[in-house]
Amino acid sequence: MKRLLSIELQKIWKNNASRILTLTYFILLSFIALLASIKFNLGDFKFDVAQMGIFNFPYIWHFNTYMADWLKFFLAIVIVSMMANEYSYGTLKQNLIDGMSKKEFVQSKFLTVILFATASTVYVFIMSLILGFSFSSYTELGIVFSDLNYLFAYFIKLVGFFSFCLFLGILVKRSAFALGFLLVWYFIEAIIYGLLRWQIFGSTSIADKIIAFFPLSAMSNLSVEPFSRMSLIKNLGNQIGVANDKDYGIHLSSILIVIVWIVIFMLMSYKLLKKRDL
Repeated sequence: MKRLLSIELQKIWKNNASRILTLTYFILLSFIALLASIKFNLGDFKFDVAQMGIFNFPYIWHFNTYMADWLKFFLAIVIVSMMANEYSYGTLKQNLIDGMSKKEFVQSKFLTVILFATASTVYVFIMSLILGFSFSSYTELGIVFSDLNYLFAYFIKLVGFFSFCLFLGILVKRSAFALGFLLVWYFIEAIIYGLLRWQIFGSTSIADKIIAFFPLSAMSNLSVEPFSRMSLIKNLGNQIGVANDKDYGIHLSSILIVIVWIVIFMLMSYKLLKKRDL
C-alpha cells in the first residue's frame, strides 16, 4: 500500500501542473480565513463578517466544510489529469510491464483519492479550530466538538466526487473531455430532476427522493447550504413571515448512498481497465 501511494505521489509532484494545482487548492482553502477580515462602515451601519457568527462553534463546521467544498474542482482536475497523463506518457503500460497488476493500479489511484480527501479534511479541521477559538462566542469543549459529523460528511463527499472523476479519467482518457463529461452530467441530473418534478410526478418531495439516488445529487445532499441557518437570516425571515423548515442534518441514508457510489465507481474503473487493451 505504501509503495503504491509513493509511486502516485511521485507522479503528481513531478508534474508541474498537478503540483501547482494541488498547492493552489490548499492556498485557496486558507482564504476562508480572510472572511474574518471583511468589515466596513456605511454611516451608522457596521458590517463585520466575523461578528455575524459564521465562525461560532459548532456552526463553523457546517460553514467551512460547505465553503471548502466549492474548491474541490482543483483537485478534481489533478485526478483527471493524473489518469490522462498515464495514457499520454505511457506510464500505465510501463507500470504493468514492471509487474504492477491492473488491480494494484486502480488501488494506487484510490489511495491517492483517499489521501487528498483526508488531507483536505484535516486542513479544514485545523483551520476551523483556529478560526473558531479566535472568533467564536462559545469555546466550551462540548460545543466545540459537536457537529463534527459535517467533517465526516465532507470527507465522504470528497471521496465520492474524486472517485467519480477517477472513473471518468479512465473512461474518457482525456482530461478536457472527462471534465466536460462531468459538467454534462450535472446538467443531465438537473434535467432529470426537472422532468420528475414538473412533468412526471408534479411533486417536489417525490422528485427529491428519486434524484437523491443519483451520484452528484447524493453528494450534494450530504450537506445543504448553511447561510439560511444563520441567526441573522432566520430573524429576517421571521420578520417578513418566511418560515424556514429546512433540514440541516447529516443523514446516514445520504452517506450510505454515496458510499455505494464510491464502490460502484471503483469496481467500474477496475472492470473497464481490465477489459481495455493497453
